[in-house]
Amino acid sequence: MSSIDFQWLQARQLEVEPIFRRLEQNALHIQKRVMDAFAEERVSTSDLLGSNGYGIDDAGREKLERIFARVFAAEAALVRPQFVSGTHALSTSLFALCRPGDHVLFATGQPYDTLQAVVGLRESPGSLREWGIESSVVELDGTGMPQTEQIIQALRPNTRLVMFQKSRGYSSRPALSLDKLAGVFSFVKTLRPDVWLGVDNCYGEFVEVEEVTAVGADFAAGSLIKNPGGGLVSSGGYIVGKKSIVDAAAVSLYAPGIGAELGATEGYLRSMYQGLFLAPHIVCQALKISVLASHALHELGYRVSPLAHETRADIVLEIEFHSRQEVAAFATAIQSSAPVDSFAVPEFGDMAGYDTPVLMAAGTFIQGSSIELSADAPLRPPYRAYLQGGLTYEQGFWAVLRLTQVLAHLRHSQI
Repeated sequence: MSSIDFQWLQARQLEVEPIFRRLEQNALHIQKRVMDAFAEERVSTSDLLGSNGYGIDDAGREKLERIFARVFAAEAALVRPQFVSGTHALSTSLFALCRPGDHVLFATGQPYDTLQAVVGLRESPGSLREWGIESSVVELDGTGMPQTEQIIQALRPNTRLVMFQKSRGYSSRPALSLDKLAGVFSFVKTLRPDVWLGVDNCYGEFVEVEEVTAVGADFAAGSLIKNPGGGLVSSGGYIVGKKSIVDAAAVSLYAPGIGAELGATEGYLRSMYQGLFLAPHIVCQALKISVLASHALHELGYRVSPLAHETRADIVLEIEFHSRQEVAAFATAIQSSAPVDSFAVPEFGDMAGYDTPVLMAAGTFIQGSSIELSADAPLRPPYRAYLQGGLTYEQGFWAVLRLTQVLAHLRHSQI
């Protein structure tokens, strides 16, 4: 192989330009939907100011939530800075909808690590299991797709909720596209119209032209420091879906008798509006970085998923390495390409919600923002790492060049 330099990566970039054009076409259509929602709600300067104290009669907050509902083709939305993470938004939804004696079915394999503690699949104080709410899991098939027949067989008379995870999370399976999910949604609803269908939507927003709530999901939840925050929102999460579900979630987040009527937005509204407006473009940037990284790393002989030409349903790229040393070199290369803390050296460490040490590279303007260029890897074999985000393609280009150079040098030194 020729030396890895600027010209080498530019050549790889030219090879994936047709894929970039398709991603940009998707972003055009999504941006139009966002623009229309802003216009239909007649956003004005006063809507950006926010509220304090109890947050009574916060017109800007209410308008933003109607915009989210329009963009996600949902009846209602709860968009609040009081959510501390996507897991918090999902946990709020689960506790809002389930009661002792109910059953929750996870239809896309084990849920993301942090959610396992919420439901009690991993021992944790205050979980759904402690409240007498059962959970079970239907694994994906050998190709990483939902097993519709097995899902139907796993439904119980007391099943209240069937949960899906759009993104791959820390599992070696593809993200689930809308056409795959829509078929399962329809099948389950035909047989059990009484069951709610929920989606962990983290990393999946604005990747495809439509959203999961437009194709049959009763609700979806996620974080504003991922895709829908556009890299500007410094805290918060959202729940979109049926009005009855959103109302119940608001009660769960705040208090009975209060619900969505209170909740100060302080100085958050401006960034929430602007972040949502920018999100289709920012997500497109992240997807282009993912495509380039996938193509370049595949050229170096690494197993990557998805491959550059494969359809994407989230912003996450999985890379399989041969050793812990390669994972560390990967994370250090990403960290050194960051605008913040580029001098830091990532190390494996314990993190709340995870049962194994995790290595994270995130030199981000907003702590933990994974719509910004970032990477993480759980310390467990096989050594798989996950790359996501990027506010600008240009940053991603130089990060991929540094990454491929570091890995190529490491391989050469080991020969």
